Amino acid sequence: MREELIEIKPDVANGKPVVKGTRITVQSVLELLAAGDDVEEVLKAYPSITREHVLACVEMAARIMGNRFSALPLA
Repeated sequence: MREELIEIKPDVANGKPVVKGTRITVQSVLELLAAGDDVEEVLKAYPSITREHVLACVEMAARIMGNRFSALPLA
């Protein structure tokens, strides 16, 4: 697992998961990938992270999506 490459601290990025030791959110990395950027483009945008960091972001998203979700009607 690459979970040691991601951290959550209440005083960093409003408590969002970030690449450890940075203020780069997992969400930011995933948004670049979702927009069609490849890993190399993400690394150019964020030169302080590595390929392993990018893969850790994807792995975290996959693990979260593996949780059970249910849709509840809004009142």
